[in-house]
Amino acid sequence: MPSTKEIKGRMKSVSDTQKITNAMYMIASTKMRRAKAELDKTRPYFDALRTEIERVFQVDRKVQSRYFISEKSPVKEFRTYGCLVITADKGLAGAYNQNVLKEAQRLYEEYPHDKFYVVGEYGRRYFERRNIPMEHTFLYTAQNPTIRRAREISSVILEAYESGVIDDLFIIYTDLKNSVSEQVKTERLLPFPRAFFIKEKEEIQEKEFEFVPSIETVLNNCVRNFIPGYIYGALVDSFCSEQNARMEAMSAASDNAQKILDHLSLQYNHARQAAITREITEVSAGAKAQRKKKQAKADAKRGETVEHR
Repeated sequence: MPSTKEIKGRMKSVSDTQKITNAMYMIASTKMRRAKAELDKTRPYFDALRTEIERVFQVDRKVQSRYFISEKSPVKEFRTYGCLVITADKGLAGAYNQNVLKEAQRLYEEYPHDKFYVVGEYGRRYFERRNIPMEHTFLYTAQNPTIRRAREISSVILEAYESGVIDDLFIIYTDLKNSVSEQVKTERLLPFPRAFFIKEKEEIQEKEFEFVPSIETVLNNCVRNFIPGYIYGALVDSFCSEQNARMEAMSAASDNAQKILDHLSLQYNHARQAAITREITEVSAGAKAQRKKKQAKADAKRGETVEHR
């Protein structure tokens, strides 16, 4: 059994680790609330853009745009797929990164010529270690997403799409359904399915609108401004999912640390009790030995007196 000094040293180490995990839990909780608040500030603008796109389709459901899937579009024998992968910058977040990268790996095996656009240091290192080529990496941190960064990402992928470098673009991110449920999503970003903006039961408006310079130009401009909002929402959802996963991981780590402390405390008490019992036994044995020694001396002295007489 280890000594009480060794047990106390380990208890201090576990206690210090528990303080760190508790602090990381609180930091992750604060970051998640802040990100949600920032998203709520910008969401109305992009919700209004989506409403305007829906109104365009209410006027003319057959309007043509390069940003939407069309039956009239020529079918290419070979299509180049782009994929925007959103990961975190570090681990300690449970299976958050692994789930996203597992989905990205699946797409890469299915479409070996995918062009990956990666957000997050964890994802960059994953692709580099496996020698998977990346079309573009966004070197700024995935922490604290902003609308400015979403616009930068949007400009890169829109340029690739409009220039024909990629024919289809998908986005892989983690959606935070609620505080206990996360889901990795793979969604088509470009070209958009028309059903994304068209409601089946909605009737076409008879009221005429004037579109300047044309309905196609208005639709394209709305879409180009809507895509940054879509990406920003995915960045925030991923960031909140990461913080939620980290909160769960740190909570589990703190609970495990408490179990270890309880076990060590019990072990310490046993060791301390054993040490006390041993000391009492040693003191008792010493006292008994001293009494025997004194008795032996007294007996010896008494014998000498009798002989002298």
